[in-house]
Amino acid sequence: MTSEGRYTGGCQCGAVRFSIERLGRPSMCHCRMCQKAFGSIGGALVTAHDLAWTRGAPKYFASSNKVRRGFCADCGTPLTYEYEGGTELAICAFDQAAEIPPVIQLAVESRLPWVDGLASLPTRSEVEAAKVAGFYAAIVSHQHPDHDTTEWPPHG
Repeated sequence: MTSEGRYTGGCQCGAVRFSIERLGRPSMCHCRMCQKAFGSIGGALVTAHDLAWTRGAPKYFASSNKVRRGFCADCGTPLTYEYEGGTELAICAFDQAAEIPPVIQLAVESRLPWVDGLASLPTRSEVEAAKVAGFYAAIVSHQHPDHDTTEWPPHG
């Protein structure tokens, strides 16, 4: 799967932004390194062609002798998985992440045993949701918006 167009994204705080012209294969990797790097069930990644850093640049950690992983040094957002064959970007770092669904799962031998049951878990009841509604309504996000900005953080 490849997709043409301009895709943008970046880290949570906005210190690092990127743009790419073409996507490769989107995947969900369940390897233990991706679990640790993302602090999650694994890493949703997509091959990046013609990557340009448009604001800042990632800091790197060599997670193995073959791979380095890029992340924002300011907020810690995982951004890249880089190896001799290319660069993968974290799908959820894209501004329009919902448009890049994984088409394959990798390293399934390391998949956590409870992952397949996540969709069947209950959600908050209306009563429970009402109890926390005030908390959520009072949140003022400091997260960079899901689009490019000329400067960040905003002034004024």
